[in-house]
Amino acid sequence: MAPTIVHQEKPNELELADKILRSEDRDHVVQTTLQTNEQVIARVTDGIYRQPASALRELISNAYDADASRVVIKTDVPRFERITIEDDGAGMSPQVLAHLLFNIGGSAKRNDRGEGLGITSPKDPFRSPKGRRLIGKIGIGLFSVSQLTHSFQIITKTKGDDHRTVATVVLRQFSDSEVAPSHGEGRFESGKVTIWREKATDRDKHGTTIVLNSIRPQARDTLRSRDIWDAIEHNEETTTGEERQAIEPPQFHVGRVDKSGKSFRPIGDKYSSLPWDKSDRPEAAFQKLVDCVWQQIEQANPNPKLDRIFDYYLRMIWQLALAIPLPYVDGHLFDMPTSGWASTFELSNKPKGSATPIEGKNQSSIREIVGLSDPEGQGDKFEVFIDDLKLARPIKFRNLPTTSHALKRPLVFIGKCDEAFSKIKPELSGGRLAFEAYLFWSPKIAPTEHQGSLVRIHGASGTLFDPTFMRYQVSEQTRLRQTTCEIFVSEGLDSALNIDRESFNNAHPHVVYLTRWLHGALRQLATVQKKASSEVRSESREQVRGSRVGAIQQIASQVWADQSSDPASSPPSVEIVDSEKSAPRKSDAYVYRRSSVTKGHIQPRTPKEKTRAAIIEEKLKAITQVLASFGLIDQLTKRDQEVLLRAIHSILEEREE
Repeated sequence: MAPTIVHQEKPNELELADKILRSEDRDHVVQTTLQTNEQVIARVTDGIYRQPASALRELISNAYDADASRVVIKTDVPRFERITIEDDGAGMSPQVLAHLLFNIGGSAKRNDRGEGLGITSPKDPFRSPKGRRLIGKIGIGLFSVSQLTHSFQIITKTKGDDHRTVATVVLRQFSDSEVAPSHGEGRFESGKVTIWREKATDRDKHGTTIVLNSIRPQARDTLRSRDIWDAIEHNEETTTGEERQAIEPPQFHVGRVDKSGKSFRPIGDKYSSLPWDKSDRPEAAFQKLVDCVWQQIEQANPNPKLDRIFDYYLRMIWQLALAIPLPYVDGHLFDMPTSGWASTFELSNKPKGSATPIEGKNQSSIREIVGLSDPEGQGDKFEVFIDDLKLARPIKFRNLPTTSHALKRPLVFIGKCDEAFSKIKPELSGGRLAFEAYLFWSPKIAPTEHQGSLVRIHGASGTLFDPTFMRYQVSEQTRLRQTTCEIFVSEGLDSALNIDRESFNNAHPHVVYLTRWLHGALRQLATVQKKASSEVRSESREQVRGSRVGAIQQIASQVWADQSSDPASSPPSVEIVDSEKSAPRKSDAYVYRRSSVTKGHIQPRTPKEKTRAAIIEEKLKAITQVLASFGLIDQLTKRDQEVLLRAIHSILEEREE
C-alpha cells in the first residue's frame, strides 16, 4: 500500500510542526520546501567581503551591468577620507532604487522582474539592456561598501528624467548579542535611508555616483598601508641594540600619512615614489606601472612579488585591473599571430589526448585559426579610471626579458570546450558549461602572483590567480612557476561561485569538470615542453662540445635539473660584483655586491690565497643556486639573502686548525 503524502505548499511553521507530529509512521509522509530566513541577507550588509578592493570591484561591476562606458573613481589618495565612484550607466529610476533598497539579496537581474524595471534585456534576462552578459546576480554588490564605510550617498539619474534622485544610506552594524529588528514576513532592518529628488538641468544626462563618506578607520589604515609604515617608523625610532623588525619599505608607494591625514616624507626628500610622472596621461601611467614590474627582473630581482614592490593601494589597483572586464595592456593573446614569436598548440579534450601544433598562414591570429570568441562584444567600450590611472589587464605576452633557459620562445596552448552534461539532469549538473582558455609557458612569469590559473566568468573574476592550478598534485613546481593560465567561461560555473565571488564551491560539477580539464591541459603542456627542451638542449650540447663544467657548478646544475624536471633548464646566474652598475642584464640573475656577502676588508695577496678566494666564491654561487632550486632564496628579502650568504661565506672561509 502506497504511503499517504501530505503536501505543504505554503508552509507555516506551526502547521508544519503539527503535521510532522501526526505522521507517526511511514504511511504518512509530509513534503514541504526549504525556506531561507532573510536575516541571513540582512547580515550580509555587515560585510562579507575581505578587502577594500573587493568593495570597489563590486561597484565597478554594478556600473558594467548598467551599461556604463566609463567609470571614474577618486580615492583622496593618500588620505583616503572620502571615495567617489561615478559612472555614465543607465542610472536608477525611483522604481529601481526602491526595489534595490527593499530587496537586498533579491536582485531583479536574471529574472522576469528585470525587464519590467528596465535593468535587463527584454530578449534575455541574463543580459543588460544593451546586451552585456551580467556579472551580478544576488543583489548585494552595492552593500559591499560596508567594508569601507557604514554611511554613503547614492546620486542617480536616468535619461529623460528632469530630476535626479538622492539617497543617503546608513547601514546597521550588527553584533552577536543583539536581535535584528524585524518587520514581519521575514524582513529585517539593515539600515536607514533618507531619499529626496532634485531638479536636474540636463534631461539627457544619465548615470550614478556613489559617495563614500567617513571611511572606516580599519579600511583607511589598510589603504594607507599603515602596518608597513608603522613597522618602518618603529625601526627608525629604535636605538642601537634594540630589536628591529625585518621589513623594508615598498619600492613604489603613494606615501604615508600621520593620523591627522597630513603627508610627510617617508624616505629621503620624497612624499611618494611612483613609476609614472604626474604629467603622464592615464594610459601611459598605467603602462609604466606594469613595465616597472618587468623591469625588476632586469634589476637583479628575478622573481618580483607585488607585496614587496608595491604598497596596498598600488596592489589594489593591480588586482582591480585583473578582476574587471577590460582590454589587455598590450593586447589579447587570442589576437596575436600563431607563429614568429611563440610556438602555439591546440589542446585536446580527450582524457589522454595530446596537444597539436597550430599552423597559421599569413600571420593569421590565434582567434581566427582556432575560432575563439572571447571577449564577447569586442567593440563594447568600457573604461575605468582610478585617480591618475586608466586600468587595463596587466598581463604581457610579448617582448619579455631573455633568460638563460635554452628555450627562448614562449609556448602557447589554446583550448576550448562546450560540455552539455547530457546524461545528467540540469538540476544536478548545473547545466551547460562552455569556456575557452590559454596556458602560457615562458621561462619567466612576472609578477610571481601571475603564476597560476585565473577563471573569468563573462569577463570578470574575483578569484585572481590560483598558484595550485586547482589543486594540481603532480610535483612539477618549476614548470608551474613558468606557467600562467586564464579560463574564459561563457556559459555555466556561475552557480559554483560563492557569495563573495572570490572562491568556488569545489564540489560543484562544473568545478569538478573544469579541474579535470585543466589538469589534463597541464599534462599536455609538460609533454610538449619537455620534448622541446630536450631537442634544444641536444643542439646546445653539440655547440659546446669539448667544454667542461667545473665540479662545483656540475653539482648545482644537477640539483637544479632534478628539482625542475626540465632538461633544458639551467640554474639562474649568480653574480658577485663590486658595483651593481656592472651587473649583467640577464633577467633571472641574482646580483649581489661583493661587500655585502663577503669579508671585503680581507684582500687575498698571494696567488694561492687568490685561488682559494675564487674557489670559495664559486662555492658560494653554487650554494645560492642550490637554495634557489628549492625556492628558498625567493622567500627572503634582498637584505636577508645578503645576510645569509655572508654567513655561509664566513663558514666556507673558516680554515681548519
